[in-house]
Amino acid sequence: MENMSRREFLSLVVGSAATAVIPAGSCESEFARSRSASAKRPNIIFILADDLGYGDLGCYGQEKIKTPTLDQMAAEGMRFTQHYAGSTVCAPSRCALMTGLHTGHCLIRGNERLPLRPGDVTVAELLKQAGYVTGITGKWGLGEPETTGIPNKQGFDQWFGYLNQHNAHFYYQPFLWKNKQLVVLEENKDGQRRQYTHDLFTDFALDFIRTNKDKPFFLYLAYTIPHAELLVPDDSLRQYMSKFPEKPYEKRWPGDYNSQPTPKAAFAAMITRMDRDIGQIFSLLKKLGIDDNTFVMFSSDNGPHKEGGADPEFFGSNGPLRGIKRDLYEGGIRVPTIARWPGKIKPGAVSDHISGFWDFLPTCTELGGVKVPDNIDGISMVPMLLGRHDKQKNHKFLYWEFHEQGGKQAVRIGNFKAVRLNVHKNPMGPIELYNLKDDIGEKNNIAGQHPAIIAKIKKIMKSARTGSPHWPIKRKSARGNKK
Repeated sequence: MENMSRREFLSLVVGSAATAVIPAGSCESEFARSRSASAKRPNIIFILADDLGYGDLGCYGQEKIKTPTLDQMAAEGMRFTQHYAGSTVCAPSRCALMTGLHTGHCLIRGNERLPLRPGDVTVAELLKQAGYVTGITGKWGLGEPETTGIPNKQGFDQWFGYLNQHNAHFYYQPFLWKNKQLVVLEENKDGQRRQYTHDLFTDFALDFIRTNKDKPFFLYLAYTIPHAELLVPDDSLRQYMSKFPEKPYEKRWPGDYNSQPTPKAAFAAMITRMDRDIGQIFSLLKKLGIDDNTFVMFSSDNGPHKEGGADPEFFGSNGPLRGIKRDLYEGGIRVPTIARWPGKIKPGAVSDHISGFWDFLPTCTELGGVKVPDNIDGISMVPMLLGRHDKQKNHKFLYWEFHEQGGKQAVRIGNFKAVRLNVHKNPMGPIELYNLKDDIGEKNNIAGQHPAIIAKIKKIMKSARTGSPHWPIKRKSARGNKK
C-alpha cells in the first residue's frame, strides 16, 4: 500500500475517538464483540530492552543474572518461546514494532539516519486518535531533530529521551530531548557521571502513569539497557563485583565505549537494575488500582551483542540459539517476550505461537477498539493472549532482510527456517534450511533434502519485499557497475 493511502485510511477510520472505537455488535474481532459497551479500554505499556538476548532472563534459563521482576511477570502472565524482533539491529526492529510492517515493507531497514515520513502510520497515532494519551521515553532511533520522524510527529503526546542512536550508546550524556526541546543535564556536563539516564526514563514512565491513571494511555518505555557501553551506578554494580572472571575492555578510539573495568559485572548489574525498575512500574499500577486494566508487554529489539566488553558466550545470552546481534539466525532475532494482564491472560502460560514485532500494532488496535489498517504485515495476537487459541490466525510466513555484512534474508515457514547470505553480490545465491523443531540451534543444513520448500522460499524472498532506493538487494560497485 502506498503511504498516502495509509494516511487517508487513518483519517477516515480514526479521525476522532467516536469513529475509532468499534461499536458493540460490529463485525470486528471476537474480543471487541465480547466487551460490554461500558467496558474500559485497557492501558497499554510496551517495555523494550536493548540488545537483551533470548537467554538473559531467569525465566528463559539464565543462572548468573538475577531478574526476579521479569520472572514474576512470566509467572503471572504469558511467556513466548517463538516471538521475533523486527530485525537484528535497532532501528529497523523499532520501525517494524511501530508500523506493523516487516523489513521487506517498512521504510527503515537498517541503522541509518532515515526518518519516518508523514505518511507512515504508527501504533501511537492510531491509539492517540482513538482517545489514548500516548507517551514514549528512552531510545527512539526513527528520526533526528527537525525531521518528520520525531516522536511528537508520529503520534506521541509526550516524549523524553535519545533521538540519535549513537548518543544512546552512552549512559551519562550531557543532554536529552523532551518533546522538541533539548534538555541539558547539568550533572553530566564536562564528562561528569552523576545522572544515569536510564533512571530518568523510569522516572518519566512513573510520572506518565500517575498523570494519566484516569484515562486510557499507551506508554512505550524503550530502555537502552543492556546495550554497550557497559556502565552502571555503584549501588547496582556492588551486587556482582568479584562474581565473575573479568577482562577490562580496551577502548579502540577516542569515541569508543567507556565500559567499566568489570564489564561482566556491569552487564549483569545493568539487567538487574532494569528488572528492579520494571518492578516499580508494576508496584505503581497496583497502588493506583489500574493493574487489572493494564496490558504490559516486555521484549528486546534484537539478540545479544558482543560490544564494549560484553561476553554473550559466558552468560549464555542466546540460550540454545545460533548467532547474536546482526545475524539472521535465531540468536539474532528470536527474543525473550512476556505479556501480562491480570484477569485476562492466564498466569504461567507459555506460548509457542510464531509471532513478530509487526504483530504489536494490530494487537494494540484490537485492544484499543481501532480498525486495523489495510496492508500491514502483522496479525493481532489477542485471541492467543486470551486463551482462545482456536480463534488465533497464523502467519503464512515470517520475513526479514538485513543490509550489513553483504546483505542477508531469512524466512520462516512453520518449523522451517531459511537463511540466505551475501545477497548484495548474489541475490539468487544458495539458501540454508533448518528444521527448528528438531534443530533449534540451526546446526544441520537440510536444504538439499527439501527442493520443493526451497523453491517456495525463493519465491517468498522475492515477493515479500518492495523495492527501496535506500535498501536495494543487488548493490553496485564504486564504478557504478553491478557486482
